[in-house]
Amino acid sequence: MASCAGLALCGQALVVRGGSRFLATSTASSDDDVPFTYDCSTVEKKSQENKGTVVRRCTALTFTASEEKLLVADKSGDVYSFSVSDPQGCGRLELGHLSMLLDVAVSPDDRYVLTADRDEKIRVSWAAAPHSIESFCLGHAEFVSRILVAPDHPELLLSSSGDCTLRLWEYRSGRELHCCHLTSLREPEEPWGDKRSAASRIAYWGQESCVALLCDCIPVVYIFQLDARRQQLAYRQQLAFQHRVWDVAFEEGQGLWVLQDCREAPLVLCKPVEGRWQAVPENAALKKVSAHLQGNWAMLEGLAGVDAGFSGLYKATFDNVTAYLRKKEERLQKRRQNPPPGPNGQAKKMKPEEASLRCSS
Repeated sequence: MASCAGLALCGQALVVRGGSRFLATSTASSDDDVPFTYDCSTVEKKSQENKGTVVRRCTALTFTASEEKLLVADKSGDVYSFSVSDPQGCGRLELGHLSMLLDVAVSPDDRYVLTADRDEKIRVSWAAAPHSIESFCLGHAEFVSRILVAPDHPELLLSSSGDCTLRLWEYRSGRELHCCHLTSLREPEEPWGDKRSAASRIAYWGQESCVALLCDCIPVVYIFQLDARRQQLAYRQQLAFQHRVWDVAFEEGQGLWVLQDCREAPLVLCKPVEGRWQAVPENAALKKVSAHLQGNWAMLEGLAGVDAGFSGLYKATFDNVTAYLRKKEERLQKRRQNPPPGPNGQAKKMKPEEASLRCSS
């Protein structure tokens, strides 16, 4: 299966399949959404365009491994499929959740469709019969923001959540293999040390089984290494940046591309040097891509300071018991200070045991 790179900016979702001819993007100008599929195999300026419409806003896009279909997850919890070969075809409803979908993935053999929703669940469904559920991956305590099937280990799934964890699963059985708590990796003096954050991107590099994790609103990329034999994740290092990081993507033979909110240096290329990832000096490829981004910076500017769409997805807790007990105590205090009048109009005196009984109630 071809490697996958992505770009998610201000409500738009862009999926680029490395080594393939197709590109998919969605626009989010309104509550409904329009996904586009382009054939980039020709060098002509005008590419073949496949335009479809879904009822609600797109939240995630991915191609099947065969690249015959584009799967679109939307805000209402449904997944639609669009045929790549039929530009005028309508979307087909494949499956649905009762809550908002945040990501969708496909197994490398196209047998399973994996979906992640706001209600902490990862569902594994049969692609041929999506109503048939193979398993659930349960364990996250908040919404599941991103999922990724390891291309060279097709039985393993990576997932991230608003509970600040990165988890490894054997998804066909729904068994959790390993859990990394990101809060334990942060330094107390860091300004974002106690800030809640969910992963906005999981990227995988098969060359050294590296996993890059980007959290929203935090200028840090965490690097892990997947040990498939031991079925665990090993934390390696974190890459800190001076500007907000929009997205990350691995490219085989190159390294880790980092897109950041900086017009002078929008792209940073990182490579492993003596076992440590670090930024490399600007080369011809980096200059060429950076020049294209700088020439279209008007499309990207204005995103600084705009929160990702995860801030409103966290569970809201309400403590109304404390307020109730405080008001109750205030009423009892007023009653003790101004006891109600007796039958003959005189204030009724409360017995000590009665007063203590009321206070205890």
